[in-house]
Amino acid sequence: MVVEVEYARAWDLEARAPWRPMSVGEARERDAAGLPYVVVYREPGREAPLEVRLVSWRDHYVGLWVYDAQGRRTYDLDMRLLDDPSRLMRRYTVGWNYTGPQMPEFDEKCPRVTEDLFPDRRGRRTEEPQGRGRGSYVTSSTLRDDERWMDRPAFGEWPLLSSRMHRLVEPPAFEPAEIPVAAEAAEVAGEAPGTCWRPPRPAQPGPINELFRPGVRVTDGYHPEMTVVEPRRVGTLSVPSGLLAVSGPDIDDGDGPHITVPVPPGTYVLDEARVRYSYHCEWRDEEVTTTAPTAVRLLVGESPAATWEMALGPDDDPRLFIEDQVAGFATDGATGCFADAGAWQQLAALFERGLVRGEPDLDGYEDLDDGSMFMQRTWDTASGGELMAFATTGDGTYPVWVGRSGTGEVVAVVVLVEGMPELLPERDGATVDA
Repeated sequence: MVVEVEYARAWDLEARAPWRPMSVGEARERDAAGLPYVVVYREPGREAPLEVRLVSWRDHYVGLWVYDAQGRRTYDLDMRLLDDPSRLMRRYTVGWNYTGPQMPEFDEKCPRVTEDLFPDRRGRRTEEPQGRGRGSYVTSSTLRDDERWMDRPAFGEWPLLSSRMHRLVEPPAFEPAEIPVAAEAAEVAGEAPGTCWRPPRPAQPGPINELFRPGVRVTDGYHPEMTVVEPRRVGTLSVPSGLLAVSGPDIDDGDGPHITVPVPPGTYVLDEARVRYSYHCEWRDEEVTTTAPTAVRLLVGESPAATWEMALGPDDDPRLFIEDQVAGFATDGATGCFADAGAWQQLAALFERGLVRGEPDLDGYEDLDDGSMFMQRTWDTASGGELMAFATTGDGTYPVWVGRSGTGEVVAVVVLVEGMPELLPERDGATVDA
């Protein structure tokens, strides 16, 4: 069987076609430089590709998309280049089992299986026999080491990794595809359009500054319109050690806080972002207006944040992040906190004694009930360090966003307690500058 091999700058997801085809020599140069490019494998006479390989060594990433005869993606393979440059790790896979030729690509009812794998042999397999969101069966992955890792082929020596899926009996013979004349003469400068593939990236911060700007209109997807109101100052936090902890105060693994952020030693203002919105109250059978918190912020500096970045814990490896993945602190008690990391053990112990054990008249613990989302405060008399706990909307992992000034100093640390709402246009039709 003959398989044609075509190289291109990118793969257009909307057109399902290569963007800016290029020669083997140019692809080899991009490969050596670590720049993104794609390789398309086709069987002559078949409209849909057999597979598309997506490469970006600078992002430690190689992906593989397998297509069926109807042009639907049936399998995604996400591989990562880690510490050993000669091997690739199978990081994440998704397989779709379409029930018939008429079922649309990525149909919600399509049965699918995912594998979420890590270098330390951990892994989770999720089977969804009725499709996404219709019940799942989760087990530990049973893949062997030789199935989790593969040798990294040299440029031009990659096999057709989907041969078995396409039921090919013999190894294919590869031939270079002809580059269209128009593509050869095309200007190659400029960025690929937004419809083209790009390497996976972790969750992005969104317009955090706007959550603290009164008058901005947002929606959380459930309430069609919400208006940001003046942030509420809820107190101060003393961080004499110069290391801020952001974590779930209820963790019991003994390893300390999940996230730490260096800040100048001092006492900082804590405030909460709030939105006001109206909704129909069923039990009162009338329209009511309420105010709810959306985020908590520790103000470290006076300058507004020019950039935001997701804080990482000691075990977080950005090379392993899949699309929109978050890192942050975990909680199984719907609670987060800001605290002085230098006195973490003492402050967390006071939190447990006050909230969990309910010790009366406990010195160093205060239960707050002033309409704020902050619920408990503890303090360490010896060091002067403090902890302020706040409610989240549930259990899970909450990212910590660090805002920096134009010169790189930390000016704010924010936790979103309900996810990032979407900005709505201003009244004159313009959109808010995020």
